[in-house]
Amino acid sequence: MSKKYFGTDGIRGRVNQTKINGEMFFKFGLAAGTYFKNQKKIKQTAIIAKDTRLSGYTLEPALVSGLTSAGMHVYTLGPLPTNGLAMLTKKLRANMGIMITASHNPFYDNGLKLFGPDGLKLSDKIEKKIEKLIDCRIVKNLSEPKILGRVKRLEDANERYIKILVNNFPKNFSLKGMKIVIDCANGAAYKSGPKLLKNLGARVYEFGTTPNGFNINDKCGSTFPNKIKYLVKKYKAHLGISLDGDADRIIISDEKGNIIDGDQIISMLAKRWKKKRILKGGVIGTLMSNYGLQNYFKKQKIKFIRANVGDRYVKEKMKKYNFNLGGEQSGHIILGKFATTGDGLLVALEVLFSMRKGKKASELFNTFESTPQILENILVKDKSIINSKRCRIAIKKSEKLIKDQGRMLVRKSGTEPKIRIMGESSNIPLLKKCINIVKKSIN
Repeated sequence: MSKKYFGTDGIRGRVNQTKINGEMFFKFGLAAGTYFKNQKKIKQTAIIAKDTRLSGYTLEPALVSGLTSAGMHVYTLGPLPTNGLAMLTKKLRANMGIMITASHNPFYDNGLKLFGPDGLKLSDKIEKKIEKLIDCRIVKNLSEPKILGRVKRLEDANERYIKILVNNFPKNFSLKGMKIVIDCANGAAYKSGPKLLKNLGARVYEFGTTPNGFNINDKCGSTFPNKIKYLVKKYKAHLGISLDGDADRIIISDEKGNIIDGDQIISMLAKRWKKKRILKGGVIGTLMSNYGLQNYFKKQKIKFIRANVGDRYVKEKMKKYNFNLGGEQSGHIILGKFATTGDGLLVALEVLFSMRKGKKASELFNTFESTPQILENILVKDKSIINSKRCRIAIKKSEKLIKDQGRMLVRKSGTEPKIRIMGESSNIPLLKKCINIVKKSIN
C-alpha cells in the first residue's frame, strides 16, 4: 500500500495547500507524538529544528501544539542543518527529531523530515503507522490536561552541532592558511557553516548567509553551482563549498573552478578510505549514480550496490550490507563512520582533512570519467501518468533502443509534482532520441 502523506524524504509540498498548512502540521505533531509517546524506552521528548523559510514561523507553532497536545515535551532549536538535528536527537536521547524544511526546493514549499531516537530517518513501516494516526479523530489522541507537554528553546544548538563535528577529527586538525568559499544557500547552515570553518582557522568568504525568508536556494546553493565556481575564482580560494537549504547536500568547486558533484566526491572518499583501510564493505549509490562511477568501482575492486533514490534508502542498504559509505549524485553523502544521514558540512570537513598536507582539490577529484548524462524534469498535474499505457510503451521503446549503449531511468519525483527522465550514454544523438520518445508520451 502506497503512503498518503510521506514521500521519499518526509512530507513536502506547497505552503498553505493540502498537506502543508497549520491544521495539518498540528495533526502531524499529534500523530507523531502519539506514536513515539507509546515507545516507552526513553523520555517523552521531541526536538524541532528548521531552515529559514518564512512559512516556518507559521508551521512550527502548529507542530509544537500537536506534539504537546499528545503529551510530548518539546525543545525548539531554530535554524540548524538537518544532520545537526539528527545528531542532537541521539545526543539528547529524545524520542524523535523533526526538521521543518523543503530542502533544495524554493521558499514557497515546506515540509517535514522525521528522525527516530537513533538519529535515523523513519522506515516506511513507521511512517505508515503515523499516517493511520493522522487520519484518526483528533480527540482520540489528545492528552489529559495534567500531562500536556512543555516547550523550551535550546539556544546553543549550533554550537553543540559544531562541537560534535569537530570532535570527529584529531585535535590538531587546522585550516590555517586555507582560503575557503562557502555558499550556505541562505538556508539552515547560514550560522554554523562559516562559524565551523572560522573556528578551525580558515579564511572564509561567505555567501548565502543573509536569509530573509524568501531567498533560500534562490540562485545560490548546491542547485546553482555556477555561483560557487565564480566565487572560488574571484577569491582564488583553495576550495568552494556549496550547500542546499537544509545543508544535507554538498557540491564542491576545486581551486580551478571545476564543479565536483556527489558521485565524484564519493569516488574520492571511497578510494581514500580503501587505501586507509577504513572503507567497510563497499559503497551504496542510487539508481541515479553515474554509470562511470559504477565502472570505476569495478576497476578498483570496490563493491557497489544501487538503492532507490533518496538518502533514507541509501542508509537502509548501508545498514543491511554493513557498508559505511553511500550517497547520491545530488550531493547527499552519508559518512557512516560519523553520521546517520547526509551532512554537507561533515563531508566538507572530510574533504578538507584529505587536503591538510598541501594537496590541491583538483589532485584529489575527477577520479573517473563520467558517462554523459541527461536529466529532464517534466512538470505534471498527476504523477500517475507514468503508469499510463502510452508512457509505458515509450519507456520500453527507449530502453530497447539504448540497450548495450547506456541506460534509461524514468521515475516519479518523491518531493515535487514532476516526472524525472534520466538517460546515460556516450552516444549523445541516441540518448537525446530516447529522452524525447519518453517526453512526448508525458507532455
